[in-house]
Amino acid sequence: MSKTFCRVLAKKRVMSNDGMLIGTIKNIMVDLGTGQVVDLIVKPDDSFKTDGYRMDGDKMFVPFEAVKDIKDYIVVDRYLLKKSA
Repeated sequence: MSKTFCRVLAKKRVMSNDGMLIGTIKNIMVDLGTGQVVDLIVKPDDSFKTDGYRMDGDKMFVPFEAVKDIKDYIVVDRYLLKKSA
């Protein structure tokens, strides 16, 4: 995956690799020591069932390793997303 500026991620929609809308980016978590993105913080879509996913209140944490592509949507592998819960 090519390098991407954080401001490009702002308010992008997150979708699974099987076409399910997950939600919208609200923030990111970065390891300050390495500068690597650790998690995307997502506001889940009302239609997305969050059972079994890593949540904190109304925020869902998507590990950056689950991200497969960043274009019009951020595409994530739902298997890797669920595995991290």
